[in-house]
Amino acid sequence: MARRAMRAGAAGDAVAVGLERLRTELEIPTSYPPPALAEAEEAARRGPLDPPGSPPRADARDLPLVTLDPPSSLDLDQAFHLARSGSGYVVHYAIADVAAFVTPGGALDAETHRRGLTYYGPDGRHGLHPPVLSEGAGSLLPDVDRPAALWRIGLDADGAVTDVDVRRSWVRSRAKLNYAQLQVDLDAGTADTMLQLLPVIGQLRADAQIERGGATLDVPDQEVARTDAGGYTLTYRAGLPSDEHNAQLSLLTGIAAARLHREAGVGIWRTLAPARDSDVARLRRVAHALGLTWPRRMSYGMFAAGLDSTEPTHAAFATEATRLFRGAGYAAFGTTASPGVPAGASHSAIAAEYAHVTAPLRRLVDRYATEVALAHLAGTPVPDWVLGALDALPAEMAAASQRANAYEKGSVDLIEAVLLAGREGDVLEAVVVESSPSREEGQQGQARATVLISEPAVRSRIVGPADALVLGTRVDVRVVATDPEARTIALEVA
Repeated sequence: MARRAMRAGAAGDAVAVGLERLRTELEIPTSYPPPALAEAEEAARRGPLDPPGSPPRADARDLPLVTLDPPSSLDLDQAFHLARSGSGYVVHYAIADVAAFVTPGGALDAETHRRGLTYYGPDGRHGLHPPVLSEGAGSLLPDVDRPAALWRIGLDADGAVTDVDVRRSWVRSRAKLNYAQLQVDLDAGTADTMLQLLPVIGQLRADAQIERGGATLDVPDQEVARTDAGGYTLTYRAGLPSDEHNAQLSLLTGIAAARLHREAGVGIWRTLAPARDSDVARLRRVAHALGLTWPRRMSYGMFAAGLDSTEPTHAAFATEATRLFRGAGYAAFGTTASPGVPAGASHSAIAAEYAHVTAPLRRLVDRYATEVALAHLAGTPVPDWVLGALDALPAEMAAASQRANAYEKGSVDLIEAVLLAGREGDVLEAVVVESSPSREEGQQGQARATVLISEPAVRSRIVGPADALVLGTRVDVRVVATDPEARTIALEVA
């Protein structure tokens, strides 16, 4: 037991050094310029300021909202309340009013544009906004009054949107819930009556997404966890139904926001081009090769909805299917550079026009997209500071997303190498989730593949005999070499 604890502690030290090096390489911001920090602290002391010309803030503090997040989260962007209305439903979705704390053109505003996103790593987060705002005055923490953009979205019995409203409001969350405990309560039938509507509305919206031609993917997802001894480990995260149903509330709000942007003739949307016919045809061949029955008339989204990532062949198919959903971006319109709504600027996975508005504490673009919706329904002009920033936002968000993805991948690669260091020669069980013939000279009969190792939860590339690296099958692999400093591992078919 003592040796295991020492090893975990050593791994923790190695990871800490490697993460610091990775942040330096990627220029992940780890501190705030003094003027930006001073502005945030002053805004937290002062409280929210309503933009000039905006209507008086509504009082919705009697609405029993709740938040739903991982247990350790303090940067709470969203709170919700659900109710029946005749044969339909009403969704109230409160979003943190970040614009009430950030002065356009100020030092904090400039710093958020430099960052673009909150950067999450195994040893902590490096926020878009300083913690005094993101985990304090701007966060929808329970039992405190907070400024918010409060959405009210009416749905019919099938979950289709009937009406949309959003206005600046005062709100007060009643509880900070987490996914795991809520799922236990829902499964046991002991959840509050309001919360029992979450799977009802969530499933209606998920079904509608598939019927529109959209899709969701159940892909094995690596998650970093801390050990009791201070080290790190990797697991495959199993998504809970409550997680997916809550995500549908966010997607619903983004679709409602895009509708208001279209009406206003100005906005910024999250976009994803439709999959090419050739890619869908290739995916059908993959399903056939894996022995999966995909009826010709069944849409991709409907087929994917029946997958279970704990099954090796299903995990392999889902991993291959991620190729359909690459190339997401943003499209701004209603500006001098882009005056009209761009043709085809929808999100193919959601199968709808869609705007990011539900995570302004963690994502820069949401503050701007929210302001467009608020101005449109209030009948006031979109603020100049919003219009002036829209054209640059797609490139800013693309750069931030690239950096965040590199940080996430580099962090996982580092921990994989640290976990397997000293285990050279060990044979581990894996599942082949990607495989294609190698085209390298001298590698005839070889395949280049991606395997998922079950314990520890490692995802790695490998080159080996094509007859051993068959898509969707189990294979034993041997650890050949590890290099934590380079964040690499080498495997071979055992």
